[in-house]
Amino acid sequence: MKALMQTTLFLAASLLAGAAAAQTEVPKQVKIVVPFTAGASNDAIARAIAPQLAARLGNTVIVENRGGAAGAIGSEYVARSAKDGSVLLLTSSTFLTTAATQPHLPYDPLKQFAPVAMIGQGPLVIAASAQTPYTSLKQLLEAARSKPGALNYGSAGVGSLAHLATVMLDDAAGTEMTHVPYKGAANAASDLAGGLIHVMLSNYSTLAPVVQGKKVKLLATTAQAPSTAFPDLPPAAQALPGYSVQIWVGVFAPAGTPQPYIDKLNAALVEISASPEMKALLDLDGTVPSRMDSAEFGTRVREELALWQGIARKHNISAE
Repeated sequence: MKALMQTTLFLAASLLAGAAAAQTEVPKQVKIVVPFTAGASNDAIARAIAPQLAARLGNTVIVENRGGAAGAIGSEYVARSAKDGSVLLLTSSTFLTTAATQPHLPYDPLKQFAPVAMIGQGPLVIAASAQTPYTSLKQLLEAARSKPGALNYGSAGVGSLAHLATVMLDDAAGTEMTHVPYKGAANAASDLAGGLIHVMLSNYSTLAPVVQGKKVKLLATTAQAPSTAFPDLPPAAQALPGYSVQIWVGVFAPAGTPQPYIDKLNAALVEISASPEMKALLDLDGTVPSRMDSAEFGTRVREELALWQGIARKHNISAE
Protein backbone atom coordinates (compact mmCIF):
# COMPACT_ATOMS: atom_id res chain seq x y z
CA MET A 1 0.00 0.00 0.00
CA LYS A 2 2.82 2.41 0.95
CA ALA A 3 4.61 1.68 -2.31
CA LEU A 4 1.38 2.26 -4.25
CA MET A 5 0.85 5.64 -2.55
CA GLN A 6 4.44 6.68 -3.29
CA THR A 7 4.01 5.69 -6.93
CA THR A 8 0.72 7.63 -7.15
CA LEU A 9 2.28 10.73 -5.61
CA PHE A 10 5.25 10.48 -7.96
CA LEU A 11 2.98 10.22 -11.00
CA ALA A 12 0.89 13.17 -9.82
CA ALA A 13 3.99 15.30 -9.29
CA SER A 14 5.29 14.32 -12.71
CA LEU A 15 2.00 15.30 -14.35
CA LEU A 16 2.00 18.68 -12.59
CA ALA A 17 5.61 19.31 -13.58
CA GLY A 18 4.80 18.34 -17.15
CA ALA A 19 1.83 20.69 -17.23
CA ALA A 20 3.93 23.57 -15.88
CA ALA A 21 6.62 22.89 -18.47
CA ALA A 22 4.02 22.88 -21.24
CA GLN A 23 2.59 26.17 -20.02
CA THR A 24 5.94 27.91 -20.09
CA GLU A 25 7.05 26.37 -23.38
CA VAL A 26 8.35 29.11 -25.66
CA PRO A 27 7.08 29.14 -29.28
CA LYS A 28 9.78 28.62 -31.90
CA GLN A 29 8.74 31.91 -33.50
CA VAL A 30 7.00 34.93 -32.03
CA LYS A 31 5.34 37.54 -34.22
CA ILE A 32 4.96 41.07 -32.81
CA VAL A 33 2.08 42.75 -34.62
CA VAL A 34 2.17 46.53 -34.83
CA PRO A 35 -1.31 47.83 -35.78
CA PHE A 36 0.15 50.88 -37.53
CA THR A 37 2.17 51.49 -40.68
CA ALA A 38 5.91 50.97 -40.83
CA GLY A 39 8.09 53.87 -39.74
CA ALA A 40 5.90 55.11 -36.89
CA SER A 41 7.27 55.27 -33.35
CA ASN A 42 5.54 52.05 -32.26
CA ASP A 43 7.08 50.27 -35.23
CA ALA A 44 10.56 51.49 -34.29
CA ILE A 45 10.07 50.31 -30.70
CA ALA A 46 8.86 46.87 -31.83
CA ARG A 47 11.85 46.44 -34.13
CA ALA A 48 14.23 47.41 -31.33
CA ILE A 49 12.57 44.92 -28.99
CA ALA A 50 12.53 41.97 -31.42
CA PRO A 51 16.24 40.96 -31.39
CA GLN A 52 16.55 41.46 -27.63
CA LEU A 53 13.43 39.40 -26.94
CA ALA A 54 14.65 36.65 -29.28
CA ALA A 55 17.96 36.51 -27.38
CA ARG A 56 16.15 36.12 -24.07
CA LEU A 57 13.60 33.56 -25.29
CA GLY A 58 16.05 31.61 -27.45
CA ASN A 59 13.81 31.72 -30.51
CA THR A 60 12.98 33.90 -33.52
CA VAL A 61 11.00 37.13 -33.13
CA ILE A 62 9.68 39.01 -36.15
CA VAL A 63 7.66 42.22 -36.54
CA GLU A 64 4.65 42.54 -38.81
CA ASN A 65 2.73 45.75 -39.58
CA ARG A 66 -1.04 45.49 -39.93
CA GLY A 67 -2.19 49.09 -40.04
CA GLY A 68 -5.60 50.62 -40.57
CA ALA A 69 -8.79 51.66 -38.78
CA ALA A 70 -6.92 53.41 -35.93
CA GLY A 71 -5.22 50.17 -34.99
CA ALA A 72 -8.35 48.00 -35.07
CA ILE A 73 -7.27 45.78 -37.99
CA GLY A 74 -4.06 44.60 -36.38
CA SER A 75 -5.70 44.31 -32.96
CA GLU A 76 -8.46 42.07 -34.31
CA TYR A 77 -5.87 39.83 -35.96
CA VAL A 78 -4.12 39.29 -32.63
CA ALA A 79 -7.40 38.78 -30.75
CA ARG A 80 -8.19 35.87 -33.08
CA SER A 81 -4.69 34.34 -32.98
CA ALA A 82 -3.57 31.21 -31.14
CA LYS A 83 -3.47 31.46 -27.36
CA ASP A 84 0.10 30.19 -27.14
CA GLY A 85 2.01 33.48 -27.15
CA SER A 86 3.23 33.08 -30.71
CA VAL A 87 1.45 36.30 -31.74
CA LEU A 88 1.69 39.47 -29.65
CA LEU A 89 0.33 42.99 -30.09
CA LEU A 90 2.54 46.03 -29.52
CA THR A 91 0.36 49.09 -29.34
CA SER A 92 -0.18 52.35 -27.51
CA SER A 93 -2.86 54.25 -25.60
CA THR A 94 -4.69 54.47 -28.95
CA PHE A 95 -5.77 50.88 -28.27
CA LEU A 96 -8.09 52.22 -25.55
CA THR A 97 -9.23 55.47 -27.17
CA THR A 98 -10.23 53.49 -30.26
CA ALA A 99 -12.24 51.12 -28.07
CA ALA A 100 -13.87 54.05 -26.25
CA THR A 101 -15.00 55.79 -29.43
CA GLN A 102 -15.77 52.75 -31.60
CA PRO A 103 -18.16 50.61 -29.54
CA HIS A 104 -18.82 48.17 -32.39
CA LEU A 105 -15.27 46.89 -32.78
CA PRO A 106 -14.96 43.21 -33.75
CA TYR A 107 -13.14 42.45 -30.48
CA ASP A 108 -13.39 43.26 -26.79
CA PRO A 109 -10.25 45.04 -25.50
CA LEU A 110 -10.67 43.57 -22.01
CA LYS A 111 -12.07 40.09 -22.65
CA GLN A 112 -9.99 39.12 -25.67
CA PHE A 113 -6.57 40.42 -24.63
CA ALA A 114 -4.18 39.64 -21.82
CA PRO A 115 -1.97 42.60 -20.83
CA VAL A 116 1.66 41.47 -20.81
CA ALA A 117 3.87 44.48 -20.12
CA MET A 118 3.99 48.23 -20.40
CA ILE A 119 7.20 49.19 -22.18
CA GLY A 120 7.16 52.86 -21.20
CA GLN A 121 5.00 55.88 -20.56
CA GLY A 122 5.29 59.66 -20.66
CA PRO A 123 3.23 62.83 -20.96
CA LEU A 124 2.00 64.63 -24.03
CA VAL A 125 3.16 68.19 -24.54
CA ILE A 126 0.78 71.16 -24.82
CA ALA A 127 1.91 73.41 -27.65
CA ALA A 128 0.81 76.70 -29.19
CA SER A 129 1.60 78.23 -32.55
CA ALA A 130 4.44 80.75 -32.38
CA GLN A 131 2.01 83.17 -34.03
CA THR A 132 -0.11 83.27 -30.86
CA PRO A 133 0.82 85.54 -27.92
CA TYR A 134 0.59 82.81 -25.27
CA THR A 135 3.72 81.98 -23.30
CA SER A 136 2.11 79.85 -20.59
CA LEU A 137 -0.78 77.43 -20.19
CA LYS A 138 -2.40 79.90 -17.80
CA GLN A 139 -2.47 82.60 -20.50
CA LEU A 140 -3.86 80.16 -23.04
CA LEU A 141 -6.67 79.05 -20.74
CA GLU A 142 -7.55 82.62 -19.79
CA ALA A 143 -7.91 83.48 -23.48
CA ALA A 144 -10.00 80.37 -24.09
CA ARG A 145 -12.33 81.24 -21.21
CA SER A 146 -12.79 84.82 -22.40
CA LYS A 147 -13.85 83.76 -25.93
CA PRO A 148 -15.50 80.31 -25.97
CA GLY A 149 -14.94 78.54 -29.29
CA ALA A 150 -12.51 81.14 -30.63
CA LEU A 151 -9.37 79.07 -30.10
CA ASN A 152 -9.05 75.90 -32.12
CA TYR A 153 -6.93 72.80 -31.64
CA GLY A 154 -5.79 70.04 -33.94
CA SER A 155 -5.57 66.29 -33.48
CA ALA A 156 -4.92 63.13 -35.48
CA GLY A 157 -8.67 62.65 -35.82
CA VAL A 158 -11.98 62.23 -34.02
CA GLY A 159 -11.53 59.89 -31.06
CA SER A 160 -7.74 60.10 -31.07
CA LEU A 161 -5.86 60.34 -27.78
CA ALA A 162 -5.06 64.02 -28.38
CA HIS A 163 -8.73 64.74 -29.10
CA LEU A 164 -9.97 63.11 -25.89
CA ALA A 165 -7.11 64.57 -23.84
CA THR A 166 -7.97 68.09 -25.04
CA VAL A 167 -11.67 67.58 -24.31
CA MET A 168 -10.59 66.47 -20.85
CA LEU A 169 -8.49 69.65 -20.58
CA ASP A 170 -11.53 71.74 -21.57
CA ASP A 171 -13.58 70.03 -18.88
CA ALA A 172 -10.94 70.62 -16.20
CA ALA A 173 -10.38 74.26 -17.18
CA GLY A 174 -13.96 75.27 -17.91
CA THR A 175 -13.02 76.22 -21.46
CA GLU A 176 -14.46 75.41 -24.88
CA MET A 177 -11.98 75.17 -27.70
CA THR A 178 -12.95 74.11 -31.22
CA HIS A 179 -11.72 70.76 -32.51
CA VAL A 180 -10.15 70.54 -35.97
CA PRO A 181 -9.53 66.86 -36.81
CA TYR A 182 -6.81 65.89 -39.29
CA LYS A 183 -5.77 62.72 -41.05
CA GLY A 184 -2.67 62.23 -38.95
CA ALA A 185 -0.86 64.22 -36.29
CA ALA A 186 1.87 65.35 -38.71
CA ASN A 187 -0.69 67.28 -40.77
CA ALA A 188 -2.02 68.99 -37.65
CA ALA A 189 1.53 69.88 -36.57
CA SER A 190 2.16 71.48 -39.97
CA ASP A 191 -0.91 73.70 -39.64
CA LEU A 192 0.01 74.56 -36.05
CA ALA A 193 3.38 75.78 -37.34
CA GLY A 194 1.60 77.80 -40.02
CA GLY A 195 -0.76 79.42 -37.53
CA LEU A 196 -3.87 77.86 -39.05
CA ILE A 197 -4.69 76.28 -35.69
CA HIS A 198 -3.76 77.66 -32.28
CA VAL A 199 -3.17 74.71 -29.96
CA MET A 200 -2.22 71.05 -30.06
CA LEU A 201 -1.60 68.26 -27.58
CA SER A 202 0.87 65.76 -28.98
CA ASN A 203 3.73 63.40 -28.32
CA TYR A 204 6.96 65.35 -28.51
CA SER A 205 8.54 63.61 -31.53
CA THR A 206 5.70 64.76 -33.81
CA LEU A 207 6.29 68.40 -32.89
CA ALA A 208 10.09 68.29 -32.53
CA PRO A 209 10.92 69.63 -36.04
CA VAL A 210 8.58 72.64 -35.78
CA VAL A 211 9.60 73.32 -32.17
CA GLN A 212 13.25 73.32 -33.17
CA GLY A 213 12.38 75.61 -36.07
CA LYS A 214 10.78 78.02 -33.56
CA LYS A 215 7.40 77.84 -35.31
CA VAL A 216 5.75 76.21 -32.31
CA LYS A 217 6.28 76.81 -28.59
CA LEU A 218 5.77 74.33 -25.78
CA LEU A 219 3.72 75.56 -22.81
CA ALA A 220 3.35 72.55 -20.51
CA THR A 221 3.14 68.78 -20.27
CA THR A 222 0.06 66.73 -19.49
CA ALA A 223 1.83 65.19 -16.51
CA GLN A 224 0.61 65.20 -12.93
CA ALA A 225 4.08 66.11 -11.66
CA PRO A 226 7.22 67.67 -13.19
CA SER A 227 8.68 65.42 -15.89
CA THR A 228 12.39 64.63 -15.94
CA ALA A 229 12.13 64.45 -19.72
CA PHE A 230 10.88 68.06 -19.92
CA PRO A 231 12.51 69.86 -16.98
CA ASP A 232 11.70 73.32 -18.36
CA LEU A 233 7.99 72.66 -18.79
CA PRO A 234 5.48 72.85 -15.93
CA PRO A 235 2.91 70.07 -15.57
CA ALA A 236 -0.65 71.03 -16.50
CA ALA A 237 -1.72 69.89 -13.05
CA GLN A 238 -0.15 73.04 -11.59
CA ALA A 239 -2.91 75.05 -13.25
CA LEU A 240 -5.50 72.25 -13.28
CA PRO A 241 -5.19 70.07 -10.17
CA GLY A 242 -5.88 66.42 -10.93
CA TYR A 243 -5.41 66.69 -14.69
CA SER A 244 -3.06 64.01 -15.98
CA VAL A 245 -2.67 62.18 -19.28
CA GLN A 246 0.10 59.71 -20.00
CA ILE A 247 0.72 58.07 -23.34
CA TRP A 248 2.11 54.54 -23.11
CA VAL A 249 3.40 51.71 -25.26
CA GLY A 250 2.60 48.16 -24.22
CA VAL A 251 2.42 44.53 -25.26
CA PHE A 252 -0.67 42.29 -25.20
CA ALA A 253 -1.30 38.61 -25.91
CA PRO A 254 -4.57 36.90 -26.84
CA ALA A 255 -6.67 36.17 -23.74
CA GLY A 256 -6.11 32.60 -22.58
CA THR A 257 -2.36 32.67 -23.12
CA PRO A 258 -0.86 30.72 -20.16
CA GLN A 259 0.04 33.02 -17.26
CA PRO A 260 3.50 31.47 -16.65
CA TYR A 261 4.45 32.40 -20.23
CA ILE A 262 3.01 35.91 -19.79
CA ASP A 263 5.12 36.27 -16.64
CA LYS A 264 8.18 35.14 -18.57
CA LEU A 265 7.48 37.68 -21.30
CA ASN A 266 6.88 40.42 -18.74
CA ALA A 267 10.23 39.80 -17.06
CA ALA A 268 12.03 39.87 -20.41
CA LEU A 269 10.26 43.03 -21.62
CA VAL A 270 10.86 44.90 -18.37
CA GLU A 271 14.57 44.12 -18.76
CA ILE A 272 14.56 45.20 -22.39
CA SER A 273 12.74 48.48 -21.71
CA ALA A 274 15.51 49.47 -19.28
CA SER A 275 18.31 48.64 -21.74
CA PRO A 276 20.47 51.48 -23.12
CA GLU A 277 19.18 50.85 -26.66
CA MET A 278 15.55 51.12 -25.66
CA LYS A 279 16.11 54.05 -23.32
CA ALA A 280 17.65 56.07 -26.17
CA LEU A 281 14.61 55.32 -28.34
CA LEU A 282 12.07 56.09 -25.62
CA ASP A 283 13.85 59.35 -24.78
CA LEU A 284 12.84 60.75 -28.18
CA ASP A 285 9.27 61.10 -26.87
CA GLY A 286 10.06 61.80 -23.24
CA THR A 287 8.96 58.26 -22.39
CA VAL A 288 10.39 56.45 -19.38
CA PRO A 289 10.65 52.65 -19.01
CA SER A 290 8.00 50.90 -16.94
CA ARG A 291 8.46 48.12 -14.40
CA MET A 292 4.79 47.08 -14.06
CA ASP A 293 3.93 43.41 -13.80
CA SER A 294 1.12 42.09 -15.99
CA ALA A 295 -1.52 42.49 -13.25
CA GLU A 296 -0.61 46.14 -12.65
CA PHE A 297 -0.71 46.82 -16.37
CA GLY A 298 -4.12 45.16 -16.55
CA THR A 299 -5.46 47.43 -13.80
CA ARG A 300 -4.14 50.47 -15.64
CA VAL A 301 -5.82 49.34 -18.87
CA ARG A 302 -9.21 48.88 -17.19
CA GLU A 303 -9.03 52.26 -15.43
CA GLU A 304 -8.03 54.17 -18.56
CA LEU A 305 -10.64 52.52 -20.74
CA ALA A 306 -13.32 53.54 -18.23
CA LEU A 307 -11.96 57.11 -18.22
CA TRP A 308 -12.02 57.48 -22.02
CA GLN A 309 -15.40 55.79 -22.32
CA GLY A 310 -16.82 58.28 -19.82
CA ILE A 311 -15.47 61.26 -21.76
CA ALA A 312 -16.71 59.86 -25.07
CA ARG A 313 -20.21 59.33 -23.66
CA LYS A 314 -20.35 62.73 -21.96
CA HIS A 315 -19.44 64.56 -25.17
CA ASN A 316 -21.04 62.18 -27.69
CA ILE A 317 -17.72 61.46 -29.38
CA SER A 318 -17.84 58.66 -31.93
CA ALA A 319 -15.21 57.73 -34.49
CA GLU A 320 -17.50 55.30 -36.29
